Amino acid sequence: MATPILRGARELLKLVDFTPVPRRHRFKKKWATTEPKFPASRLALQNFDMTYSVQFGDLWPSIRVSLLSEQKYGALVNNFAAWDNVSAKLKRLSAKDFVNEAISQWKLEPESGHSATPSPGFSPNLRCFTFSKGDVSRFPPARLGSLGVMDYYLMDAASLLPVLALGLHPGDTVLDLCAAPGGKTLALLQTGCCRNLAANDLSTSRTGRLQKVLYSYVPQEIREGNQVRITSWDGRKWGEVEGDTYDRVLVDVPCTTDRHSLHEEENNIFQRSRKKERQMLPMLQVQLLAAGLLATKPGGHVVYSTCSLSHLQNEYVVQGTIELLANQYSIKVQVEDLSYFRKVFMDTFYFFSSCQVGELVVPNLLANFGPMYFCKMRRLT
Repeated sequence: MATPILRGARELLKLVDFTPVPRRHRFKKKWATTEPKFPASRLALQNFDMTYSVQFGDLWPSIRVSLLSEQKYGALVNNFAAWDNVSAKLKRLSAKDFVNEAISQWKLEPESGHSATPSPGFSPNLRCFTFSKGDVSRFPPARLGSLGVMDYYLMDAASLLPVLALGLHPGDTVLDLCAAPGGKTLALLQTGCCRNLAANDLSTSRTGRLQKVLYSYVPQEIREGNQVRITSWDGRKWGEVEGDTYDRVLVDVPCTTDRHSLHEEENNIFQRSRKKERQMLPMLQVQLLAAGLLATKPGGHVVYSTCSLSHLQNEYVVQGTIELLANQYSIKVQVEDLSYFRKVFMDTFYFFSSCQVGELVVPNLLANFGPMYFCKMRRLT
């Protein structure tokens, strides 16, 4: 069963890259003087125009202009700081705690569907402030607080949704398989639920960035105790190293990072030299998600996430990995329904309503967060 899916994925991957590679001539062209530079960000936009216009149809022009516009941020309150004072300061800026306001409203609304999706499905103790839809105000840079750690962490507020979806409980053992640069790792620690947290990233330079984030936001006794472990291992092999170990696993995989690819030339995956790496992304993502599921205890949960709009990197990876585990390991995995996220957080984000599995936040000029795809799975056996 996995073979047709992989064959189909290969066929679809042929659609991803449309720019032909210039043939080498008998004479050496002076590229710097005779050819205009074609930056990676322009290649990315050309690629997105050809693929996403098909995937999203009439919705693509709105998403496109939003991706090319200034991103909106949220302020994740640091619970290790004087969080009540920090929250009060952010409220004075006319920002709102979108997490707790939305969940409180959800509990109060007398809708029949609430009993099927109780609030314990959300990870607790997370406070993140955003400005209302249409308000393009910016948060001031975070400052060192009275307790010796930074007051809040600026991040794409949609990046908090995978952590919320993970549904942590007190005492959970947690793995963040692709942890750098550290925003989601920090959010996991903010829940106060992690008995042990393993934060891993293959890149040692990115792991260094993760350590800097934790140094700035987390007290020394937590950083240097047994609660947090930072590693730089190959995440694809985690299932072999620590199989059937974790209650909750976050797999926030490397992807085309659509917004970054349109704005930054440095470390842009659409550079011509990285074409092969880009083509192999879905295969890498399947391997990482499979490793995350293998590292999870039977009955445990995994959330898979990307910051890409591509269904090749989102739904197809989830569906392909589930079939792979069923065929090769006889492991059953069930996709959890997260459609209630659309209702709970509709006042903060715009969601794409046609995902086959999982949920996708799409950028919109009134709420320019994302893209952020996330899908929750439960390992049954």
